[in-house]
Amino acid sequence: MELGRIGTAMVTPFDAQGQIDEGLTHRLVEHLITNGTDSLIINGTTGESPTVTREEKLQMLRWVKDAAKGRVPIIAGTGSYNTAESIEMTKEAEELGVDGVMLVVPYYNKPNQPAMYRHFSTIAEETKLPVLLYNIPGRSGVNMTAETTIALSKVSNIRAVKEASGDIEQMAMIVEGAAKGFSVYSGDDGMTLPLLSIGGKGVISVAAHVLGNEMQQMMQAFEQGEFATAAQMHRRLLPAFKALFSEPNPVPLKHVLNRQSIEVGSVRLPLIPLEADHASFDASWDRYMMKIQE
Repeated sequence: MELGRIGTAMVTPFDAQGQIDEGLTHRLVEHLITNGTDSLIINGTTGESPTVTREEKLQMLRWVKDAAKGRVPIIAGTGSYNTAESIEMTKEAEELGVDGVMLVVPYYNKPNQPAMYRHFSTIAEETKLPVLLYNIPGRSGVNMTAETTIALSKVSNIRAVKEASGDIEQMAMIVEGAAKGFSVYSGDDGMTLPLLSIGGKGVISVAAHVLGNEMQQMMQAFEQGEFATAAQMHRRLLPAFKALFSEPNPVPLKHVLNRQSIEVGSVRLPLIPLEADHASFDASWDRYMMKIQE
């Protein structure tokens, strides 16, 4: 599974009636590919997956695949808290010709570590696609430990993990102990540089929608040994990263994209757009961008 430095967890564009929009999807894919994205992750948290129907998820995959035209890998979010349904969705995504699948730690039912291993390995056995694990305890309510991830890394087609635990010690343990060729990606934009410093591969990013090129420059500086430059760029990016999570994801991101004339529509309930009086957010965002561009 070659995701590059930056895999973008893509938003789902909606039209004025709140339906997924093909034209907006094609334009967003083009924007991302030309602005620092190495791979596209579809139907994840940022894509509002809990409110997108099965049929809509499959349609999004078709549209994204058509728009990307093979230029970047496409990873389909197919995991849920139901193992059997995750297998079925994974098989459907495979039939559509995606390049891999992302499987989230089951949420709500809070399985223990042996159950997580069984869940992921069972799904992996049912597909030839490479698998990206997704550990996000803040949403799933349970953390997948380093030991479980390391054990899963030995399953032949489980090739990477998106670690959104925020636990740099846990990430280091995975980097150190995982099977050869297994990659660790940050699930938090603000952890990108710290993870690179301990041997991680990159980031599955939200901010890359609007800061992809700047993030690529930071990572390139690090890879070239320009550590002070990379650290300075990281510090300048941090306030913008934080602003994008000042309200539930992807509410601020969609607001910023629309404001920059990258039309993606609004969010679906139970999420709501930024309040009408968002002048303070806009002013802060403009300051962050000016600082980044200095």
